[in-house]
Amino acid sequence: MSTLSTETICALSTPPGIGGLAVVRVSGPEAISIVDACFRGKRSLRDVATHTIHYGQFLRADGSVADYVTAAVFRAPRSYTGEDVVEITCHGGTVMYRLILESLIACGARLAEPGEFTRRAFLNGRLDLVQVESVAEIIHSQSLAAQELALKQLGGSFTAWIRQIRDELSNVASLVELELDFAQEDVEFAERRELAERIDGMLVECRRFIRSYSGAQILRYGLRVGIVGFPNAGKSSLFNALLGRQRAIVSPQPGTTRDYIEETLPVGRSLVRLFDTAGLRTSSDAIEVEGIALARSVIEQCHVLVVVNDVSIGVEHSEGLVTSLREEVPGAVHLLVHNKCDLLEAIPSPRTEDELFISARTGQGIEQLIERLGKIIEESTAELELALVNERQRDSLLRVEAALLSAQRALAEGLPGECIALDLRTAAQELSTLLGEQWTNDLLDRIFSQFCIGK
Repeated sequence: MSTLSTETICALSTPPGIGGLAVVRVSGPEAISIVDACFRGKRSLRDVATHTIHYGQFLRADGSVADYVTAAVFRAPRSYTGEDVVEITCHGGTVMYRLILESLIACGARLAEPGEFTRRAFLNGRLDLVQVESVAEIIHSQSLAAQELALKQLGGSFTAWIRQIRDELSNVASLVELELDFAQEDVEFAERRELAERIDGMLVECRRFIRSYSGAQILRYGLRVGIVGFPNAGKSSLFNALLGRQRAIVSPQPGTTRDYIEETLPVGRSLVRLFDTAGLRTSSDAIEVEGIALARSVIEQCHVLVVVNDVSIGVEHSEGLVTSLREEVPGAVHLLVHNKCDLLEAIPSPRTEDELFISARTGQGIEQLIERLGKIIEESTAELELALVNERQRDSLLRVEAALLSAQRALAEGLPGECIALDLRTAAQELSTLLGEQWTNDLLDRIFSQFCIGK
């Protein structure tokens, strides 16, 4: 697949602002000649070999020196975009890269659109659509675990799995279709029991990736942890203790927290998003009522609810609240955290691993709570091996699952081979679409709208 563009594009590829260096990328059929018109080094860039770096002056339109730069030359097709590419490294700052872009545009280049470099890489067959999405994941990664998995996906691990399943589907469909040519001889090229086992195996694999979507969301955006409880249980104190700094206002006055506060907490190689919420109670104060409503909206979106109990009142004081929250948010993990254990003469033994005794004031038990959150992340992301499955990929795999289930039913009911083959072909075609072997401009526009201009 190749759709070489007639236009040469340029853009800043490093973040704008103050910095030691900046990189301006140029790609297209005239990339080398356009940069060469602005570059003065020992040799003309038209004559240099691919994958070489050259030092020289970069000139403005009036011939004056804009900066001393290096120019890295990558000739088609051995470049990121599959086109001729030159990457100019200049001094950083807000002025220098603009001077270079102005000169390049004056010589015939145009400013790139968001994601246009990677779009060209896709259209020129350098990346498939799954790898393209992994580039966006790498750029937007907020944790080391997400970045590592996205990098593995860019390397082709998920692509290889998709192609393996697609090819198996096509091969099995071909055998079933071949039987149609020998219908009168009653020949069976695909033994039905073995065929059922192969479909079952593909369903298991497909569902594994579908299930991994929720874990991918956790690695992508962080584990959402709501700190909830009755007023004055020590929620804000625990919030501050987890962060290791004073972030939320702490007061003995009930109802101090009116709006929720959000902060991020690195846990291992992943990220936790902490939400300090208003105390849950019946109130006649209009502002506090609004705060409680906001708290409940946050609670509904959390993966983990840390129910803070004032243990000085009693171990059972918040059990009714825990029960109601389990009914309201059944998909969340509910941790019962007994705060103010420093006020107890003896600390009871936890009844489960989801019950902890802490003191936000002294720091006792805080590390154990962080370790428990880390374990929840590990359990939630255990099936993430090859890819950070996104919404488009999950929806595509759901359609593959539906086609496989249809083939499974057709097989069990003894329907004609053409029915089974049609379902298998449908699943294989969906996997080809997942890779981007079939695409529409609307699909590409949605994907590349997430990219920055320089990528």
